[in-house]
Amino acid sequence: MVDITAKTNTLRIAVAQAILKVSSQDTIDAIKQNKVPKGDVFEMSKAAGLLGVKKTPDLLPDCHPIPIEFTGITYEIEGLSITINVTVKTIYKTGVEVEAMHGASVVALNMYDMLKPIDKGVEIGSIKLLSKKGGKSDFKDKFIDSSHLKAAVIVCSDTISAGQKEDKAGKAIVEKLKSYNIDVIAYNIIPDERDDIRSKFESFVHEKTNLIIYTGGTGLSVRDVTPDSLEDLIDKRIPGVEEAIRSYGQERMPFAMLSRSLVGVKDNSLLMCLPGSTNGAKESMDAVFPFILHLFGILKGAKH
Repeated sequence: MVDITAKTNTLRIAVAQAILKVSSQDTIDAIKQNKVPKGDVFEMSKAAGLLGVKKTPDLLPDCHPIPIEFTGITYEIEGLSITINVTVKTIYKTGVEVEAMHGASVVALNMYDMLKPIDKGVEIGSIKLLSKKGGKSDFKDKFIDSSHLKAAVIVCSDTISAGQKEDKAGKAIVEKLKSYNIDVIAYNIIPDERDDIRSKFESFVHEKTNLIIYTGGTGLSVRDVTPDSLEDLIDKRIPGVEEAIRSYGQERMPFAMLSRSLVGVKDNSLLMCLPGSTNGAKESMDAVFPFILHLFGILKGAKH
């Protein structure tokens, strides 16, 4: 089955756990009765944990600031062990596993600091991630086994077809498709000619090719005619996919908005017209794969 990884903002939840062990029942009693000299252990440690979650990007180099929607900290006493659970929620494009684990560790460390004057045997045990939601594990595609799909990649370029330049964008697309076990049955290089562009598409549709991906000819020069040549041949356009491609590219390169991507379906074939630059092609594929493969489950259901 295909793992579908959300690239857009979604609710992400992570729960982390830390274990703190004390050496005597007297320490547990002092915590419960709020008789620890440094104050209320649970409440002060909760405050420390909230700061720990928020300050994670200030201390860990690879973590960047993200909006924290919710932080919950709970405790459970069992014998001489205190279990600390920290739940963190965000609506963002990355998860909060590290924030939750950092929060749990700070709670445990603050408890250690408050208890050490009355208990020299306090230990911090395991710190681990218990669960997470909102990542790729939540997006299993129940419809499609991508190894059954066949794809054709067509490079539209006068200079490449004339042997004056090496193709890299088309090869990058082929590599991406193969990484999902998609059978690439054709890799063609053609000039920017309307008739050639149209005839290739019609031929692959006739052969029931699942994915027909063009790269090149989506710019604004006179010879950039790929989307113009194909728009009237498709049954339905898919603006959402086009917008996803542009949005993803725009976050990385300010000129992505000038590219004219075209995505649509003809019968049971998916057409994608992507930029001709290597980075543009790679980023376009990254923006929508593998979750665009869900389309073939929809098409399959529509047939029945």
